[in-house]
Amino acid sequence: MFELVLRVPQALVESVSDALMDELDALSVSVEDADAGTDVEKALFGEPGMPAPAAGWDRSTIKALFETEPAAEKAATLLLAQDWAQALHVQALAEMADQDWVRITQSQFAPVSITPSFWVVPSWHEPPAAATHIIRLDPGLAFGTGTHPTTRMCLRWLADRPAGADLSRVLDYGCGSGILAIGAALMGAQTIDAVDIDPAAVQSTRDNAAHNGVALAAGLPHRAHGTYGVVLANILATPLKLLAPLLAGHVQPGGWLVLAGILARQADEIAAAYAPWLPMTVAANEEGWILMTGQRPAQA
Repeated sequence: MFELVLRVPQALVESVSDALMDELDALSVSVEDADAGTDVEKALFGEPGMPAPAAGWDRSTIKALFETEPAAEKAATLLLAQDWAQALHVQALAEMADQDWVRITQSQFAPVSITPSFWVVPSWHEPPAAATHIIRLDPGLAFGTGTHPTTRMCLRWLADRPAGADLSRVLDYGCGSGILAIGAALMGAQTIDAVDIDPAAVQSTRDNAAHNGVALAAGLPHRAHGTYGVVLANILATPLKLLAPLLAGHVQPGGWLVLAGILARQADEIAAAYAPWLPMTVAANEEGWILMTGQRPAQA
């Protein structure tokens, strides 16, 4: 395996990356801030749900992996021969030491504690001895591995839910990997609908549910019907506001609505959006994210 390292101005990053992957047979391409670790390093990522403050770094380092040294040399030669490549610089072309990339990737994902007895555990780890409720989940394309505070807070609510919370019917709206729906099943939910606008997430939910031996129905949003004792939605503040009439309408009298994907500063606007249907309050706070919950008034 050989690595070609290029210094690239922002204007050329996309075209060089595309050429490496589509035309020059690179096995992988990564883009990094060329000034990372220096006083002029720039952060590109703003708060969740907000656009990035810039399209790219002023100078980027592109690293491309190739199967052989001649392939890497050919790619560098062809790139430098282009009329537009005057600002392109080759920094290095070096052989990479053999590594167990699967093991390296797996080492980044350890079991996640929700409560002392409730854990999310990747398939290559043994569950902790104290774990009595275990979700087996590996990283994938859909959001939700238990590592994000919003997911942990939702799962913790399910584990420590208020007395009398009705789990006979549960809706996971925006299910992603299906982790919340699976967690609800492990906590005793009887009928579970998991819906998402992304067909890949729906399939991921079905696969993960089968892997965990739980029964649920996963599909596109139109599958959600009627009212539920618990409605879970871990999305982001803007779509949660837009979905307020729909999500609140799915909560049965006396049922609970559990919302996540909300920054602490967004609590008031979420509460205002749901006020016509049920009162929402902050139930948990972790790393700047909050969990908001509300119980629909019971019918007189």
